[in-house]
Amino acid sequence: MVGERTHHLVLFGATGFTGGLTAEYLARHAPAGLRWALAGRDPGKVATVRERLAGIDPALAGLPLLTADVADADSLRALAESTRVVASTVGPFIHHGEPLVAACARAGTDYLDITGEPEFVDLMYLRHHAEAVRTGARLVHACGFDSIPHDLGAWFTVRHLPADAAITVDGFVRAGGRFSAGTYHSALTAFSRAAHASRAARERRAVEPRPADRRVRAVAGRLARSAELGMWTVPLPTIDPHVVRRSAAACPEYGPDFRYRHFAAVRRLPTVLAAAAGLGALAGLVRVPPARRWLLGRLASGQGPTPQQRSRSWFRVRFVGAGGGRRVHTEVSGGDPGYDETAKMLAESALCLALDDLPPTAGQVTPVTAMGEALLGRLTRAGITFRVLDGPAGRA
Repeated sequence: MVGERTHHLVLFGATGFTGGLTAEYLARHAPAGLRWALAGRDPGKVATVRERLAGIDPALAGLPLLTADVADADSLRALAESTRVVASTVGPFIHHGEPLVAACARAGTDYLDITGEPEFVDLMYLRHHAEAVRTGARLVHACGFDSIPHDLGAWFTVRHLPADAAITVDGFVRAGGRFSAGTYHSALTAFSRAAHASRAARERRAVEPRPADRRVRAVAGRLARSAELGMWTVPLPTIDPHVVRRSAAACPEYGPDFRYRHFAAVRRLPTVLAAAAGLGALAGLVRVPPARRWLLGRLASGQGPTPQQRSRSWFRVRFVGAGGGRRVHTEVSGGDPGYDETAKMLAESALCLALDDLPPTAGQVTPVTAMGEALLGRLTRAGITFRVLDGPAGRA
């Protein structure tokens, strides 16, 4: 862990939609005595966010503001060296994220973000994991809806099964909500870079160590009708199963042979077919530069659903775990997945890294590996539900 620094925590990107929600969450929930600051490239816009926060807590009228730009390496170095933890919401991360990751890895500063971009995460491992191990920095990607409910949910499920047996876990996601311009732009960028993402994944697999005495897998499922759930289950090619697999590789409690599969749960088959057709068409269009530019222009940066729309949003992730002759059903649930709950997850993760007594880790690590029990406790107290629907009692 780094020595004493000016700030415990700096939020980078507070002028964006999700960044603003994260700042508001911290304004309401940061403990007394937390030394935190806002950072961004436009001092005027960052000051406007601070004015909004002062309406929540007048004491925040003097919250420190830092000017930092991903195109200015010196500003990022100064930012990283000033704090224990940096939380970033500045995406698409494949375009804007690496300079800050590099600065934090060099400075021994813990870094978190909300990316769901597999290519970015793989490239950051290849380029900055070793430096972060050397300096003691923890690089923790995917600290929003991608992938905390799935990573912690699978781990929560595994803890209710015997550790000495082969374990399988299937995750089934249901959610209702709208997305912001930032999520839309990140998704289009990922679709347009499928070949780049595949190459980065291959390069990472070639160098990343694997457990020598255990088997850990994340495998693709298939479209099927689940009698147990009463729904169609659709394989989800997101970053989430990769994060779960990496947590399992790092933690022996997932057992000697662990397998994870990840699905969306959908009530009606026509909904599945329509969504698949739409995504297929979109994936084709974004490879054509004029079409991609047109699509990216449909939503301006900083836009997102209204508070009323977010209040009607929700998510539920059901897990079915089996091992050692036992079977357990668990669920992680909460409110608006993309924004309110993502802001909560990022903020609580940042507070966890900055303030809590955690196991010693360094380099690129998953939320479970870095924060595990402490983060589970924080999120539970913050209103995200982790519960056993049936099955045996958890491990002592």
